Amino acid sequence: MTDKQGKTFAIGELAQEFDTTTRAIRFYEDQGLISPAREGQKRIYSPADRIIIKLIMRGKRLGFSLAESKELIDLYKVDDNNQTQHLRVLEQVRVSRERLMQQQRDIKIMLTELDEHEARVKADMK
Repeated sequence: MTDKQGKTFAIGELAQEFDTTTRAIRFYEDQGLISPAREGQKRIYSPADRIIIKLIMRGKRLGFSLAESKELIDLYKVDDNNQTQHLRVLEQVRVSRERLMQQQRDIKIMLTELDEHEARVKADMK
């Protein structure tokens, strides 16, 4: 069940390809992001499902929540020229960047405080 040119995919194949768990993929299905076909208990994923999982994984790497990724995926389905989606992506990138920069500042402060505390403890030990 492979071939990225239109054939279908098994859940294990997608989990391996995207370095995630089958549980995560089933969660995306529960959240209405993907809709695999069924053969009994077996899930059959389409190329479109694979692309959505790829977009979710990309969103995770960029710091987007699953809800934010879902919003972008839904916009992609609605807007033919993707203009709305592109504008929303840019906004989410800006917000993620600000969040990461704040985390970076917080980490720098924490490291400075740790250095100061370590120096005080070492000085007390002399």
